[in-house]
Amino acid sequence: MRSVLGRAAEMVRGVRWYVRELTDESAYDRYVAHLRTGHPDAPVPSRREFERMRTDRQESDPRQGFRCC
Repeated sequence: MRSVLGRAAEMVRGVRWYVRELTDESAYDRYVAHLRTGHPDAPVPSRREFERMRTDRQESDPRQGFRCC
């Protein structure tokens, strides 16, 4: 039988995972993992560089549904 603290910690980890996926906060982590496995010699951008690339891509292709206007 798990302790109450163990169950609470597991629940917090689950909520954290859900929120990160919902807000797409984990996109950078997935991108870095993709680069390291599929393109090991490619430079890994910083989180700021990644967000800039992502924003530029989203603004250049409004069909992706990210734009409000």
